Amino acid sequence: MIECFFDCSSPWTWLGFHNVQPLAAEYGETIQWRPILVGGVFNAVNPSVYANRENPVPAKQAYTLKDLQDWARYSGLSIHYPPVVFPVNSVKAMRACIWLQPQGLMVPFAQACFNAYWSDQQDISRDEVLTRLCEGLGIDAQALLAAAASAPIKAALKANTDELIARGGFGSPTFFVDGEMFFGNDRLPLVRERLARRAR
Repeated sequence: MIECFFDCSSPWTWLGFHNVQPLAAEYGETIQWRPILVGGVFNAVNPSVYANRENPVPAKQAYTLKDLQDWARYSGLSIHYPPVVFPVNSVKAMRACIWLQPQGLMVPFAQACFNAYWSDQQDISRDEVLTRLCEGLGIDAQALLAAAASAPIKAALKANTDELIARGGFGSPTFFVDGEMFFGNDRLPLVRERLARRAR
């Protein structure tokens, strides 16, 4: 089993979310999806993210944007920093993922959220945007929004976020294989090596 802690507010997470699925299928592994609120992780253990946003190193920022486009092209995705709002408040979307998980609808909904924000540049913090995504997937939007505001769903998202922090995580996406942590889409080759080593 591969555990994947993720938040739809990150383009690098979309890459990891997308790329881990064929890797898991190749090795016959299931993925345990663990929606989190990455802002809660940053606030608790990685506040340097905010400092870097406020005072970026120009050369590094330029390369990071190039690197993102290289990875997007390699992965067959269209990713652009949205002019609407960045960073987006993804809390409703991530709570919705928690609610949809037992219904088997979390993966298509999360994929729709990634695509809406990072390709179509829609603000996924807005109820009307989430409602449109629900309509496209045959999900009851009013039930989803009500669930996202409920205490049990809020608690479940916080529990996932707290668990990642307790296990040494500091961002999204974070993968675990047999308890070993791998951070970021660009560590998926190491996840592959770990799975191949296990299969020998």
